[in-house]
Amino acid sequence: MASAQNYYSELGVSRNADDKQIKQAYRRLARRYHPDLNPDDKTAEDRFKQVNEAYEVLSDPDSRKKYDRYGARWRDVDRMGDAAGAYESPFTWHTGSRPGAGGFGFGDLGDLFGGSPFGRGRQAPTRLETSATVSLEEAMVGTTRTVTITSAEGERRLEVTVPAGVRTGSVVRVNPGQGREVHLKIEVSPHLRFRREGDDLQTEVEVPLEDAALGGEVTVQTLRSRVSLKIPPESQNGQRIRLKGQGMPKLGDPGSVGDLLVTVRPRMPRNLSDEERGLFQRLRELRGNGGG
Repeated sequence: MASAQNYYSELGVSRNADDKQIKQAYRRLARRYHPDLNPDDKTAEDRFKQVNEAYEVLSDPDSRKKYDRYGARWRDVDRMGDAAGAYESPFTWHTGSRPGAGGFGFGDLGDLFGGSPFGRGRQAPTRLETSATVSLEEAMVGTTRTVTITSAEGERRLEVTVPAGVRTGSVVRVNPGQGREVHLKIEVSPHLRFRREGDDLQTEVEVPLEDAALGGEVTVQTLRSRVSLKIPPESQNGQRIRLKGQGMPKLGDPGSVGDLLVTVRPRMPRNLSDEERGLFQRLRELRGNGGG
């Protein structure tokens, strides 16, 4: 857990840093230390938690103001109120399941914290479970989503880094500090052109009939760019051609990338000229006389 005196140093920014500089520093460090990109690395996981705690405080104008004014004791001041105001819960979260209940709100804080909102008998972090939809393009390169947290003080927003390679059902876990945890369940929206199968992608390409028969070259649109694809002679309808490294990055290992499987769909010609009809007629005669 980050020390309250070191939030600025945790993000590597000065005390005069503006919101943009703080956000940029957080994004850079969050991508570097994200648990999904550093599996089984406890040091990276702890560092990720520290970075999130620092960002949660410094990105909120009210929390940053209190932190700058009171330093390490800013949370105590926040809990007791800057003046003699009554205590308000700084958040309203849902937690993990328990028998007979689907979640906790403010009225259950006594159960969570050992009989008192200030107790220390908590067994599990309070947890917010929410979801986000990303496009296949976003899943390929990574993106961010903003989670809105409702608290007694109003709404607060937490920017969550979604790593490259996520798929439907992936869960991005964020620990913003203070014993809280966000579970962001990802859904990747269907794509009009591509279908995902593991880390591979599948698509189709129409090929002129003559190229399917004699061989040729067509342009294929991938998620990243347009590439040239060589069509072997006598390619059949439904035949697949593999393009290495044109699929999705592997979650947790962006350097490992799947392939793109291109299904060939020969395109039948339309509006045949008399000469073309004659050629097809001649082909039929040849094929019908033992030509294949």
